[in-house]
Parts: sequence; structure tokens; C-alpha cells
Amino acid sequence: MEQKKMSTGRRNQLKSLLLQIAETILEEEAQEAEKEKMKHMEENCPSLSVPGCMQELQDLCRKLHQQIDLVDDERYDTEVKVTKSNMEINDLKLKVQDLKGKFKKPVLKRVRMSADAMLAALLGSKHKVALDLRANLKQVKKEVKEEEKQTGDWRKNIEDKSGMDGRKKMFETEA
Repeated sequence: MEQKKMSTGRRNQLKSLLLQIAETILEEEAQEAEKEKMKHMEENCPSLSVPGCMQELQDLCRKLHQQIDLVDDERYDTEVKVTKSNMEINDLKLKVQDLKGKFKKPVLKRVRMSADAMLAALLGSKHKVALDLRANLKQVKKEVKEEEKQTGDWRKNIEDKSGMDGRKKMFETEA
């Protein structure tokens, strides 16, 4: 089943036919919208007849003000309904995002905090925990070098030689 490619002339002809059909459909829709608009205006907005006397004009103004008030009430009610529905839509969107688990992670700022402050922030101010980082370290015994053992500590020698006892020891060791 080989499909033959369509020639460019045929393709352009079909494209122009589709555009003509779409144009006629759009014109018909515009005419229908205009008819509906005129029908609505005739039903809701009767033709205005301006009376000649002042009393009739005042009555007409009062009547128009009452109609304006009714329209404002309806407009306010619809605005409130729209805002409520928008809030519900946003709440539902957030719930859907939470259920999917795909949401934008906020960019975190680097905070310098000590370990004690971090524990206090996590556990609350009621728990006072001091974290001693050196408590769990392994104890290592320091090995004394052999040279230090032989020479000894110079501070001990000075303490031994200080005072009269130290002078006697100096003479006794030399003699």
C-alpha cells in the first residue's frame, strides 16, 4: 500500500478551500451573535420615550434609578460568586498538587546556626539541651618520648634547686 505524495498545487487548492469554508462559518457565527445581541437588547432595554413635562421626567429618572440599583445588586452578587469560585478553584489546585507530590521547592537560604541553637529551634524553648561534641570521642593516651624521660622536666629541676635545700643538693651532687 504505497501512499502517493500530494502535489503542491493540489495541497494549495485544498488549503484555500478549507480557508474559504472556515471564513463562511465565522461570518455566520458573527451574524448569529449580532442577532442574539439585538434580541437581548429588545427584551431588556425598551425604546426610550422622553416625556415633555417635568413630573414625567422625574418619574422616568426614579424608574431608571431603581433599575440601575437592581442591576448593581445582580452585578455584586455575581462578583461575589465568581470570587468564591476562584478561591475554591485555587484550593482544589493546591490539593491536586499536594496529592501529585510535584510542587516547586522553595530556594533555601543558608543560615549559620550553632548546634545548641539548632536543637533549641527543633525541640522548642522548653528543652534546654547542651550538646557536647567531645563527649563521645575516643580517649587516646599520649606516649611520652624517651628523650623527655631522660632529661626530665626543666621546671622540676628549677623547683628542686630553688631555696636553701636546692643549694645543698647542688653542692652534694657536685662533690
